[in-house]
Amino acid sequence: MLRIGVDVGGTKIEAVALDEGGRELARKRVDTPRGDYDTTIRTIRDLALEIERAAGGGPARIGVGHPGWIVASTGLIAGANSTWITDRPFGRDLTAATGRACRFSNDANCLVVSEATDGAAAGKRVVFGVILGTGVGGGVVIDGRVIDGANGIAGEWEHNPLPWPRDDERPGPSCYCGRSGCIETWLAGPWLAADHERVTGHKLPGKDIVALAEQGNAAADATLTRWEDRLARSLATIINVLDPDAIVLGGGLGQIDRLYKNVPRQLSRWTSSRDSVTPLLKPIHGDSSGVRGAAQLWGTE
Repeated sequence: MLRIGVDVGGTKIEAVALDEGGRELARKRVDTPRGDYDTTIRTIRDLALEIERAAGGGPARIGVGHPGWIVASTGLIAGANSTWITDRPFGRDLTAATGRACRFSNDANCLVVSEATDGAAAGKRVVFGVILGTGVGGGVVIDGRVIDGANGIAGEWEHNPLPWPRDDERPGPSCYCGRSGCIETWLAGPWLAADHERVTGHKLPGKDIVALAEQGNAAADATLTRWEDRLARSLATIINVLDPDAIVLGGGLGQIDRLYKNVPRQLSRWTSSRDSVTPLLKPIHGDSSGVRGAAQLWGTE
């Protein structure tokens, strides 16, 4: 059985084809057509069918990881930082467009499934994962299975308020969800850049801030230090509630090596145990964990 995974991100859409044994047969990335719902549907369709042809199989089963979640009662997307797909019947439209059997899940869920199956958290029973990228969605896997929850929002931590806010963090930036000070507005890539500009007056993309920090630039290092502090506070609330066996960080910002040293040593300041042993893991499959997990939504059926 040929399985195709599609990871729909805020800046790129990636597709991969896996065979029954999980071997990768074909892969491709394209830019996300931001702000255009119909073009997004066509782009995903064309990419998935191109990958199907390249893999030499078909018709394939398609798993799709996407921002936000699908509301069971309406079939509409909610909570997506890719706001042009919000309140649209994304699942129905894409299934009709591809003419293939499709399954859908939050992109962070796909990340966690991938890393809990054959990645950094393989063998761990309870795993929480976060995509640190254009957004910061989260997901929970227990015994290899995604936990959706009664409302379909299990693991969606990003629209909770930043924990233990300091005076200069109140009320926090305005979020697209209509509230202020959400975790997403402090931790997502565009907001990291916004925080740097707010403090220094210099407008830089996140990747340049990271590069400058690695070169010893004091202002860039201070920006990343603030970001790591906020990440530690936010992850501590997950440990206090879920107490997972491991936390996996995906997305572009999840590739920053220093955070795996700096954040864990701060967790015990905020967790109830005061002696956190929760490992913070870098994904083995890098920023392609999500697309592999999307394909794995079909298991080996």
